[in-house]
Amino acid sequence: MTIDAEKEPLLSRVAGADAPQMSRRLFVLAAPVILTGCVTTAEGIGAYGGVSDGRVTLPAMDTSGVNPRFLRQTVAYSGREAAGTIVVRPSERHLYFVTGRGTAIRYGVGVGRQGALWHGRAAVGRKASWPNWTPTANMIRNDPRNARYAGGMAGGIANPLGARALYLYRGSRDTMYRLHGTNEPRSIGLAVSSGCIRLFNHDIIDLHNRARIGTPVVVLPG
Repeated sequence: MTIDAEKEPLLSRVAGADAPQMSRRLFVLAAPVILTGCVTTAEGIGAYGGVSDGRVTLPAMDTSGVNPRFLRQTVAYSGREAAGTIVVRPSERHLYFVTGRGTAIRYGVGVGRQGALWHGRAAVGRKASWPNWTPTANMIRNDPRNARYAGGMAGGIANPLGARALYLYRGSRDTMYRLHGTNEPRSIGLAVSSGCIRLFNHDIIDLHNRARIGTPVVVLPG
């Protein structure tokens, strides 16, 4: 069964939350990222092997059918964002973690479908490993089968949020948007979500390890 992992987009309403202390500084939306197109390091198949991750074993991912441009790799980067910034370009289906020195780690992503695209500035306010997933009321109305998870679905390989989730906040308020893994790796490169940004499980683990509470996130217009 296919389950839509993300929260319903809340463009004008955000829910209050007890978020960890984080930077409240707003980051100016930069001009579109300019890339040279030169790949300096291709992580390739070696980045997607089997992983023993606490109580869960993440199996190796078959990359043979994946467009190489959606595999994690280090690329030349000439945007103006500071090192440590996450930049999402929905039109490219790419997320960049800026490393500085003219480079960034680039990941393939799945993005919000038409009508569910969100853009703006936020920061990582919370991080979770193998997070629980709870469908919203709208998700249950749209697919009554989701009612079985009204009390929450435990984290694991079958969970729609995947191996990790980074929760996007503005100040102390949860925007209800996330960067997270997926139980549907074939959705990477597509516009299918309810607004959140999804990555391969191996990639969200890598990004989770790099990002910190307060890491700035810029999502450019789709």
